[in-house]
Amino acid sequence: MKVKMILPALTAAQSPSYRHIKYSLFPPLGLASLAGYLDDTDDIEIVDEHVETLSLNDSPALVVIEVYITNAYRAYQIADHYRARGSYVCLGGVHTTALPDEAAAHADSIFLGPGEDTWWKFLVDFRQGIPQPVYQSHTRVLAGLPPVRRDLIKRNRYLCPNAITVSRGCPHRCDFCYRECFYKGGKGYYTMNMERALGQIEALPGRQVFFLDDHLFGDERFAEELFEGMRGMGKLWQAAGTVKSVLTPGLLEKAVDAGLRSLFIGFESLSERNLRSMHMYHNIHRDYERAIRRLHDNGVMVNARFVFGLDHDDKDVFRRTVDWAVKQGIEASTFHISTPYPGTRLHQRLKKQGRIISDNWDLYDTRHAIFKPANMCCAELENGYERAYSDFYSWSNIFKAAKEQATVARQLRHLAYAIGWRKCERLWAFIVKSGQVRRMVPLLETILKSTGPAPQHRKQPYAPLQTHNTPAQPALI
Repeated sequence: MKVKMILPALTAAQSPSYRHIKYSLFPPLGLASLAGYLDDTDDIEIVDEHVETLSLNDSPALVVIEVYITNAYRAYQIADHYRARGSYVCLGGVHTTALPDEAAAHADSIFLGPGEDTWWKFLVDFRQGIPQPVYQSHTRVLAGLPPVRRDLIKRNRYLCPNAITVSRGCPHRCDFCYRECFYKGGKGYYTMNMERALGQIEALPGRQVFFLDDHLFGDERFAEELFEGMRGMGKLWQAAGTVKSVLTPGLLEKAVDAGLRSLFIGFESLSERNLRSMHMYHNIHRDYERAIRRLHDNGVMVNARFVFGLDHDDKDVFRRTVDWAVKQGIEASTFHISTPYPGTRLHQRLKKQGRIISDNWDLYDTRHAIFKPANMCCAELENGYERAYSDFYSWSNIFKAAKEQATVARQLRHLAYAIGWRKCERLWAFIVKSGQVRRMVPLLETILKSTGPAPQHRKQPYAPLQTHNTPAQPALI
């Protein structure tokens, strides 16, 4: 059976400001995971439109498309095309789960929520000729999953091909989080079996690893055991965590000993009133500056996320946030305009207040104001967002932030990381288009290993800690 699995390009891929390297970081791990359920005799192809051209001149028996909000229209276009050619089309992902009726108009079967307990059922039904129109996830048990089909990933097209997940979801419930609706109807956070997690990590070629988990530190006992098991692998890795996890005594140090070198943290806002309004209780009364000092003292770079346009933001929030981030010596910042995704509590609240002004999903890219802000107009919000990026990554602020680092080595690493990430767009475009991304992997590894403790050498095989009793749960989709 011919099976084609597609990640359509996000709207940003058509933008004049498209950042080639940003969308060449990770392979479509979810599709590669679903591919593991297919038979060895099946002819399977995974196509990521961000890094390659999608050919539409074929007629696979089965087409599987992953749908996000800003690739929804493109996904529907592709789905309609293949249905017209006689292919059986499946749609899944966050946007499909949030708006199932919309997605169902373009698919033969839709998948709501994580696919661990539904995809295999569909394949059985499909081969028997009785596929159902809707498959809803309820049972969040990660038992018996097949290995991820990494052989189908075109590794040479990605800067971080060693992407992996060892947990699902997040234990926190922020009002604006789009992932919340994806896990509705079952457990919203769960982890895989430790022995399997460590086996998959150790099997990844090379040193660089990127955890795509929403919150790798979400279960502290699981995280501690994971980091203990990773000591001695010699991996250099990046992940996402929270201020709370960074401030937890001993947890960060264990992560650093295991190879942590860069952490993505959602600070979201410097305003406590904003944090409370978004139910971000895990950030309230947390010392942001102390968290950053702890990370830097341990040789870990910081990628900080901030959201603009929350109800207690005024027109000066952009300057205040950038000035604070530069003063802290933060290496990278990711800014977003608050976006009320369908299915979130933020969307429900703003819709009830009559403040949502657009249902054009192409604009839900965190770069456009698609609702009426409380203390500024839409143009002021969009202009402030653009200015925050240009100011934070200005040459003067890059050097000013680098000077906040404690050692010359870390100052140089800061400059290499910030300049390479935001000041070399034309070079990255050439590298990506010419298929040379793989040649940049050693450079990234050099930057990651430039500071931090020397890697430990494992002296004995991993043995589970006796204090952790997580049931066996295999890898995630």
